[in-house]
Amino acid sequence: MKAMVLAAQAPMESSPLEWRDLPMPEPGPGEVRLRVRACAICRTDLHVIEGDLPRQRLPIVPGHQIVGVVDALGADCRRFAVGQRLGVAWLRHTCGVCDYCRAEKENLCESAQFTGYHHDGGYAEYAIVPEAFAYAIPDSFSDVEATPLLCAGIIGYRALKRSNLPRGGKLALWGFGSSAHVVLQIALHRGCEVFVVTRGEKHVALARRMGAVWAGQQPSDLPAKVDSAILFAPAGELVLPALESLKKGGTLALAGIHMTPIPTMDYQRYVFYERDLRSVTCNTREDGRELLAEAAQIPIRPHTTVYAMSDANRALMDLKSDQISGTGVLAW
Repeated sequence: MKAMVLAAQAPMESSPLEWRDLPMPEPGPGEVRLRVRACAICRTDLHVIEGDLPRQRLPIVPGHQIVGVVDALGADCRRFAVGQRLGVAWLRHTCGVCDYCRAEKENLCESAQFTGYHHDGGYAEYAIVPEAFAYAIPDSFSDVEATPLLCAGIIGYRALKRSNLPRGGKLALWGFGSSAHVVLQIALHRGCEVFVVTRGEKHVALARRMGAVWAGQQPSDLPAKVDSAILFAPAGELVLPALESLKKGGTLALAGIHMTPIPTMDYQRYVFYERDLRSVTCNTREDGRELLAEAAQIPIRPHTTVYAMSDANRALMDLKSDQISGTGVLAW
């Protein structure tokens, strides 16, 4: 099969992904093989490729927002059938027996493994996934539309839950990439007001078109205090102004898997009055099922830019340089 392969972690500017022929993967017990139709790109892919996340396995096929059709079943597979359309997300394996798994916090499992990081992902013609970690894709989404929901959507959804946003409340989104596009639509559907702080006039304009009551580039221009905030940008220096934007008792959720250092903060100015600071770590499978159900009900329509699978280096460079509105999607 054809695939984009990372042999060594390196800056995206060096086009580190190689277009290769690989052996056809075979599903093991409890696994299904998908004929990949599309796979969205993600900043986590950049962190894997460039070495912000420690190396786990090389060479590796990146990609963890996969939509494809089942074309082969391993032994003991009973949930899905050949020809069914499924999605694959970042979380690929948990032990199922540790304290976290038994407490419905499988996203914190010490033995967790991830798609496109510990195991080959979706920048390829075929991908393997344990059937217990695959998602049925609602018919209301095309292949390309569904891909951003499988990481940007799921992580945004968990971040929204962690932000404690009340119904009808005020939410500030810091950064307006893939996840923020999905969260904005969910928050508006729930009757909330959304404020967006983002770099670049095109992102500001898109946020306004999508229904943000305010969007701008300067944190100091935010016109109101908010109940909740989500920081999507991997920039630690934004934690302080995001905390300062909260009402008393407000919550800031940090949605990135990687972030630059957070500056020293003045307790009285940024944290006092019971402001909460919460991180977001991966997602549970229940988060994914809830997100897909609510997204289909709304329905959410992600903004996407489509690239050929073989053009993954350019797509990821465009992502790194903030040239994509919404989500970049690799498709066959």
